[in-house]
Amino acid sequence: MCIAVKYGIWNVSKPNPQAVDNLRRGGYPELAARVLAARGITDPQAAHEALDCNCDLPSPFLLTEMDVAAGRVGCAIEAKEKIAVFGDYDVDGITATCLLTDFLRSCGADCISYIPGRLEEGYGLNPIAIHSLHDQGVKLIVTVDCGITAVEEAELCQQLGMELVITDHHECKDRLPRAVAIVDPHKPDDTYPHRCLSGVALAFKLVCALSGDTERMLTEYADMVCLGTVADVIPLVGENRVFVSRGLEALRHTTRPGLAALMKESGCDPASLNASSIGFMLAPRINAAGRMGQIDLAVDLFMTHDPQRANQVAKGLCELNRQRQQIESEIYRQAISMLPQGQVPDAIVLADEGWHQGVVGIVASRIAEEYACPTFLICLDGEHGKASSRSHGGFNLFASLTALSELLESYGGHELAAGFTITRSNIPEFRRQISALAAEYFSGETLRTSLDIDCVAPPELMTLAEFDALEILEPTGSGCPKPVLMLPGLTVERITMVGSGKHMRLRLRKERQIFNAIYFSVNTDTVNLRPGEVVDVAFLPQINTFQGERLLQLNVVDIRPSCAAPCGTQTAHYRALLDGSLTPEGAKLLTPSRAMLATVWRYLASVQGSAIQESPVCLCRKIVRWSGKPLELEQLMTCLDIFRDVGLLQQQRMHKYITIRLTPGPKKADLNQSATMQLLLHWMNP
Repeated sequence: MCIAVKYGIWNVSKPNPQAVDNLRRGGYPELAARVLAARGITDPQAAHEALDCNCDLPSPFLLTEMDVAAGRVGCAIEAKEKIAVFGDYDVDGITATCLLTDFLRSCGADCISYIPGRLEEGYGLNPIAIHSLHDQGVKLIVTVDCGITAVEEAELCQQLGMELVITDHHECKDRLPRAVAIVDPHKPDDTYPHRCLSGVALAFKLVCALSGDTERMLTEYADMVCLGTVADVIPLVGENRVFVSRGLEALRHTTRPGLAALMKESGCDPASLNASSIGFMLAPRINAAGRMGQIDLAVDLFMTHDPQRANQVAKGLCELNRQRQQIESEIYRQAISMLPQGQVPDAIVLADEGWHQGVVGIVASRIAEEYACPTFLICLDGEHGKASSRSHGGFNLFASLTALSELLESYGGHELAAGFTITRSNIPEFRRQISALAAEYFSGETLRTSLDIDCVAPPELMTLAEFDALEILEPTGSGCPKPVLMLPGLTVERITMVGSGKHMRLRLRKERQIFNAIYFSVNTDTVNLRPGEVVDVAFLPQINTFQGERLLQLNVVDIRPSCAAPCGTQTAHYRALLDGSLTPEGAKLLTPSRAMLATVWRYLASVQGSAIQESPVCLCRKIVRWSGKPLELEQLMTCLDIFRDVGLLQQQRMHKYITIRLTPGPKKADLNQSATMQLLLHWMNP
């Protein structure tokens, strides 16, 4: 078993020395200056602009049709028309619904909220909801975090004499719904300076347009905007930094009983609250209400003023989240058992009658990460199915679903996450075509995972002061990630399992310096790490307080074998060999020498056990470290193919790993007779 490299490629940035000097002269400490320079920030002014959490928010009326939307809602308030705020069942949609409903009611509006049942109605506007609202006397529907693809539903609203205002942040299709106004920064004619806003941010913008007082609205609702923005993984740049920074401060001193109760029940310390706390502790519990079909609990969390009800809601959400986790584990187990054995999937498309529609999206995300390919899980109900999908490696889900829309009944979402409905009979053809699109996108790539590392951290900069200074990057998240640093050549001195065996605590040494590290969610079954190993460590810098003492800690992101000789991760020539497009120059670079073949073979023969299971890059680095000789990953893959051709080994590739079993083989194997070697010779001399 390998050390278990999670990421095939480590992209280690080399900060521009001049930019680092400029930032240091501007008052930024050395390590922070290196991180900023690695991200392309060259001077203090650029750093201030990128990190500013107090910039002025653009006028809401810069959004196309915001004036029309605000005008129509304002008229409804004055005329006492019944208004329905129609939202989505995730954190972004829930906060957007509650924010706008609360504001409209404070203005004296006759306003109700409606969030569709995930299991009964599905996502977005639907005939069931529209007829229900019509029967309740609703004259105006205002959507938040949905509606941009509701073409047929908008027609139904018109037929029933109801008007529609749409606010949404999802991608637009070619045809837009007919509505009084559509506010969506992704509309082709929209010139708003910040296109990447959450659904709740757009609801907030509408509130600002109606009130005319952005600062007062920010004071009142920054907490909700923050929650939805972080939970929906919106890039924390521009005004989103203002929303999250102000929102975190409001949450630390919240006056909303429900949020205070949820933080207490989930063990979330308000004093140390950050974006990660929202993403890992608060958001999953709020989302559980929609996933498990009890959306009213989440609405009550934000709308109740009763502390007793707040406590009940918080306990209920935490219990729903525990149930969700149990269901998730069972669906994951079933899905994994359905995967074809011994194959590298280009895309995973699985369907089952018993899966929970509210949970499959989480499972799809987990499988996509583990198997390094886009994943589509379909919940079947009779002859129809509802799917949740998650991307991997930059594969654009929305574009691919658009390309295959003739096979679908409906679809929506964005690049990284999407949903669709499909008839059972179309699933095999959808599987075939989406796999073909994924295969074309990845083009035989053996390394689909990469880790962006800000910089190598010199040991002398591993100090409390330098770590403290990295707080200038906060709030961190999508678009402004936590800094990832790298320390090469560390010796593993001690390994201790903690958290009931779920996590690995490491003691690492670099010459005379000792570093303590924690590697979450790994154990000795998944990571074969031994004392004495020399490794490179990619990590998030942390400061832990223990018994009043502040201590440095490395929160490990990935570990790989350390090696002094060059070990490249280039695979372009190997891919060209597989698809028949290799050039003579590429063939010369790819063809291994006899000495290289001998080195690789001797290493494989030296490994104890019946089989070698490694990620390709981990295996390559181990051979380089063992031999002290340079080796490119694509050269290693070629060597393995040559050995396979002549019967010296068997190899099986499965997502991130390769399994190698040496065979007795012929007494004298002529490597020149390998089909791979013959192909290389052909390309060198076409």
